[in-house]
Amino acid sequence: MKLRLCRILLVSAPLTMLPLTSTLAQEQPSTAAETNYLESLKACQNITSDAERLECYDEAVGRVVTASDEGEVRLVDRDDVEKTRRGLFGFTLPKLRLFGDGEEGEMDLLESKVTRVISVRGDTVVFEIEEGSVWRMTDAPARVIRRLEVGAPVVFKKAALGTYFIRVDGLTGIKGKRIE
Repeated sequence: MKLRLCRILLVSAPLTMLPLTSTLAQEQPSTAAETNYLESLKACQNITSDAERLECYDEAVGRVVTASDEGEVRLVDRDDVEKTRRGLFGFTLPKLRLFGDGEEGEMDLLESKVTRVISVRGDTVVFEIEEGSVWRMTDAPARVIRRLEVGAPVVFKKAALGTYFIRVDGLTGIKGKRIE
């Protein structure tokens, strides 16, 4: 299983700490090899002496393990990345390369199942899907509302202005939006 090493953003960190970033940056190691864990490991490959290479690997791996224990980096596999991408579907995120170099591109389509119908008021429906996200469809015809039940397949396709066409059980898509 191919693993990826990527830095994670701590979403729970308060935004009020942003002014401290210049102070924290001064306290961080000054060389790129000390801050980039993967580059440190790659540099060890070029050492020809077995003893020196082993010492380099021990030091580089030690930094990665310590950073992982402290929550600074996290090792994730492709399944974790795909699960996270699916869970974030419907949100507009900045291009931070959280999912690698972006070779997969942004998801324009998501297939899932309804796990809970939260509310139905007239032609407005709010429901939750397997990935945990909550969606709202307005102006939904009665035939769509009747088919929207737990276990119903839903397909989300990116539309304009932050909206999505939501197809319930193969019916014509209705515009909707992620709300949670």
